[in-house]
Amino acid sequence: MMKFRARILSQPNFCIPIIFIIISVTAIASISFFFSISFPLFISFRFPTSDGQKNLTKVDNNPTKIAVCLVGGARRFELTGPSIVDRVLRAYPNADLFLNSPLDSNSYKLFLLNEAPRIAAVKIFRPQPIPETQAARRVLTSGVQGLLQYFNLVEGCLTMIKAHQEKHNFTYDWIIRSRVDGYWSEPLDIKSFDHGKYTVPIGSSYKGLNDRFGAGNYNTSLIALSRLSLIPQLDSTGLTRLNSESAFKAQLTINKVNFTTTNIPFCIVSDKKYKFPPTEYDVPVASMSSKDPLNGAKCRPCTVVCNNSCAARVMNRLHIWWSRIGLHASELELCDGHGDWEKGWEILFDKVAGKKYASIREKIWGLDMGQCIYGLEKMRKKAAYWDGPEAQEICKMGLQQL
Repeated sequence: MMKFRARILSQPNFCIPIIFIIISVTAIASISFFFSISFPLFISFRFPTSDGQKNLTKVDNNPTKIAVCLVGGARRFELTGPSIVDRVLRAYPNADLFLNSPLDSNSYKLFLLNEAPRIAAVKIFRPQPIPETQAARRVLTSGVQGLLQYFNLVEGCLTMIKAHQEKHNFTYDWIIRSRVDGYWSEPLDIKSFDHGKYTVPIGSSYKGLNDRFGAGNYNTSLIALSRLSLIPQLDSTGLTRLNSESAFKAQLTINKVNFTTTNIPFCIVSDKKYKFPPTEYDVPVASMSSKDPLNGAKCRPCTVVCNNSCAARVMNRLHIWWSRIGLHASELELCDGHGDWEKGWEILFDKVAGKKYASIREKIWGLDMGQCIYGLEKMRKKAAYWDGPEAQEICKMGLQQL
């Protein structure tokens, strides 16, 4: 045996590979041992993959270039983040993630995006007032500053996508835009989307178009995501007092962008309070346990107070061009959303989301400073472009609130 080993090692073609393998295995074993001791939380931080894997085979061999743009604050990201990673980002593992999010006490939770297959750009910024021009005050309804902040989030993501395309000299075939506070009950499936039209969810249209999700090619997305810079154009047509949804529809229509609606299996997890039961112009709050596609409707984990024929009556009472969730309510379940989240909502969420998502929620709540900094630093290193505060500042802002 020793002679055989000596003969092999004496050959120059074998010597380097064998030494490399020995060193590599030793190094990997050492690194794994170190992190299993120092950072046990992150070694076990694994998202469920069964749902998201449904589309992987088809997409892995597909050269289609996809950008996923996520915008908004991370208030309940321990609930929504795992579903976004598993059912949007992992469903399209070749897609590039772009994140545009305001800095607040929940921003530290964004490190859950470490599990995304690819991170192209991250921007975590300190919010500043946006000048309210006369055009904006004429075009938009009350709450102008809030609308401008939202429009800036959306268009800021487009700016990052443009820069990435220019740097690497290519154009995305699809740009998917969604929200950080969205909980996905099923994987996103864009196979049925019309590439020549901009796709938005059914319902929650508020006299315009549902603007909580959108997908289209680069040209249609260029118009759809230019929420801030197209305000002067809307003003020049004489439009006034538009909400976000009606301004969105107007900018597509004026620029001759064809659009279509379809069912999208996600909802916006909200802490806001809404009247119950809702009447014709009120906002319904769906239970996250609903089997119907929620199309970006407001939701929370709750004890269901209205379903079946009750939910159908409520939906029929709401205007179809205002806050109705979808075309049907066969498996819609509603919450009484007039108050705070009910005591014990964690148990209700865990039952809907499953044990693995429940485990992630619990681990986020139990983070210490070292684990938080490690997670954000890992995310920063993974991102091709990072524009944001130091990990220590983000973690300190969040963990001091606990």
